[in-house]
Amino acid sequence: MTTTVDAPTSLTPAELDTLVRSHLPLVGHLVREMLGRLPAHVSREDLVSAGMAALAGAGRSFDPSRGIPFGSFATSRIRGALLDELRGLDWASRSVRARARRVETVQQELTSRLGRTPTQAELAEAMGVAVEELKTIDDDVQRAVVLSLQGFTAGSAEELVPERAAGPEDLILHRERIGYLHHAINALPERLRRVVTAYFFDERPMNDIAEELGVTESRISQLRAEALVLLRDGLNNHLDPEMLAGPGGSGCVARRREAYYAQIAAQGDLSARLAVTTPLGMPKAA
Repeated sequence: MTTTVDAPTSLTPAELDTLVRSHLPLVGHLVREMLGRLPAHVSREDLVSAGMAALAGAGRSFDPSRGIPFGSFATSRIRGALLDELRGLDWASRSVRARARRVETVQQELTSRLGRTPTQAELAEAMGVAVEELKTIDDDVQRAVVLSLQGFTAGSAEELVPERAAGPEDLILHRERIGYLHHAINALPERLRRVVTAYFFDERPMNDIAEELGVTESRISQLRAEALVLLRDGLNNHLDPEMLAGPGGSGCVARRREAYYAQIAAQGDLSARLAVTTPLGMPKAA
């Protein structure tokens, strides 16, 4: 009797290859989503490698007869692989985590009592340890990969990247934000749009972009920063006006910004913004 690891599939090898290749951007999307909640030193390449392997495995075990879309099936497999990769990198022991939680608890108690953030000496005295030992605890925790971005609190991979499916309303809002972002990018002045597209979407190095545009890398960095400020203000103008920094003003710069905001609105309505993503909120292939 012969057993197989992978579930049977009615797809031909060529169809399977096409299916997997068409979902390659899914790995990058999930990795970027996860990296936004991880410390900067986590290797993007390691996560991408784990995600690609999971995507290939999902293709081999995918059974279309079950009626599950391949995107949803692969997303589950890829997220699981990314979490496994993070667990492998997270070497912090339970004792380190326990000490980190105790530091946080004492720190919160002292902050409440003193009305300010306690000094390292005050925190060490309250815990009954030397300042050097407190620093050692901090160093141990900071070397752990899977950490909360808010301070000492150390969490597991599952706590840091929760598996929470968005509700219908959340999903619509998420898709609308993505649509506004695409429209805001399309409304950028041509030079800024080229820099944003090349750097963030095509993932090209700055020196390559600088050579194409005939400017220095420093200038590309300035253009990127200028574009990000415009994008931020453009999105806030339509989604959260209270977040706009400072008064609008009446000068030439203010008029250009108002024109940019109007161009974003002119890109399309809600239907056009939602059309940028699939009903599950995934980017559509170009």
